[in-house]
Amino acid sequence: MADTDPDFVLVVEDSEEDVEAIGRAIGRSHPNVRLEFLRSGADVLPRLNQPDTVLPGLVLLDLNMPGEGGLQVIQRVRAEPALPHLTLVVFTSSEDQTEADACYAAGADSYIYKPINFALFRTVLTQTLDYWRARS
Repeated sequence: MADTDPDFVLVVEDSEEDVEAIGRAIGRSHPNVRLEFLRSGADVLPRLNQPDTVLPGLVLLDLNMPGEGGLQVIQRVRAEPALPHLTLVVFTSSEDQTEADACYAAGADSYIYKPINFALFRTVLTQTLDYWRARS
């Protein structure tokens, strides 16, 4: 099993605006955290299964992306025997309780609504990172 680095967050997000906002927010609140961005759900497993890779302490996952969405990523990651401990947090603009329930049923660790207001967006991300990093 690969090592997990609590100072490494893998962000799976297809929106350029959200990539920029997440980078700015986490860069301000947690400047020591290394961010890596993937733009597609289909890129997640190949990235996590690279030989001798250090796994992220947290995967921040958009739900609605073209192609393989967040729910499918959760299902595929949870089916991988080497990755059951990986923390998967859905960070989405969807407030649909059915989608949240499906994500939790598939094995998501958390489902967080993505605020539009940047100050609140940053606060939510700060609290999310603080919470999950304290558990790693």
